[in-house]
Amino acid sequence: MNAPVSTSMPRALPAEHRERLLGIAREVSFPQGARIFEEGGHADRFWIIRTGTVELDMRVPGRRAAVIESLGHNELVGWSWLYSPHIWHLGAEAASPLRAYEFDAAAVRSMCQSDPEFGRSIARWVGEVVAHRLQAARVRLLDLYAPYGSGTVH
Repeated sequence: MNAPVSTSMPRALPAEHRERLLGIAREVSFPQGARIFEEGGHADRFWIIRTGTVELDMRVPGRRAAVIESLGHNELVGWSWLYSPHIWHLGAEAASPLRAYEFDAAAVRSMCQSDPEFGRSIARWVGEVVAHRLQAARVRLLDLYAPYGSGTVH
C-alpha cells in the first residue's frame, strides 16, 4: 500500500528546493472576500498560504460558482501557471483574511528550466496538487449535481 501523498509545500519539496523557491517569495495579504484570481484569467503567479483560508470555485452555467475545495496553511494556491496556456482553471477567493507567499510564475519556470532537478521537484509537487484537486472537484460536483451524490461517506 502506498503512503498518502502530501500536497503541502514543506513536505512535498526537498529542503534545498523549498529554500530556493522561498528565496524569491514576496509576502502579500488579501482581505476576506478578495478575489485572488478568476477562472479563465492569465495565470502569471501563484501563492503558498501562510495564514487564512482560500476557497477554490468553479463556474457552473445558470448557477452560482461551486466551491470545490478550501485550502489552508502551507498549501499551494494555483497550479495553472506551470502548464501552457497558463490560464486559470478555477477561481479563488480569500475565505478569511489571508497572508501568503507570492511567486512570479515566469521566474519559477525559468528556475525550473535552468535546474532540471529543481524543475522535476516542482513538476512532481504541482502534478500531485493537480491530481488531488481534480479528484476533489469530481467529488464536490457529484455531491452538488448528481442525482445521488458522489456515494462517498462524509
